[in-house]
Amino acid sequence: KIGAINYIFCTDNYLIEINKTYLNHDTYTDIITFDNCEGPLINSDIYISVERVRENAQKFKVDFNEELHRVMAHGLLHLCGYKDKIKKDADTMRHKEQFAIKLFNL
Repeated sequence: KIGAINYIFCTDNYLIEINKTYLNHDTYTDIITFDNCEGPLINSDIYISVERVRENAQKFKVDFNEELHRVMAHGLLHLCGYKDKIKKDADTMRHKEQFAIKLFNL
């Protein structure tokens, strides 16, 4: 069941500080998903760097909105238990992201 899902759109600098503070990573990223689930309720704060999304859209030659939707879906998929650290899992994640992008465009 869906509880509260908060998308927080921010800058690279804001997100790298969160990455350093909470995950001990000193790297830029497009998204950080905090799993605040309680029992069967999906709750999360999902931080997205708009700058990183814009840069990745240009890098992958896709529309900004498509890349934003992909990243938004990516965070939700993590909350649903999908992983992306190994190739097999990453391939599944990409497939699910593409499916979600199509749903955004309905």
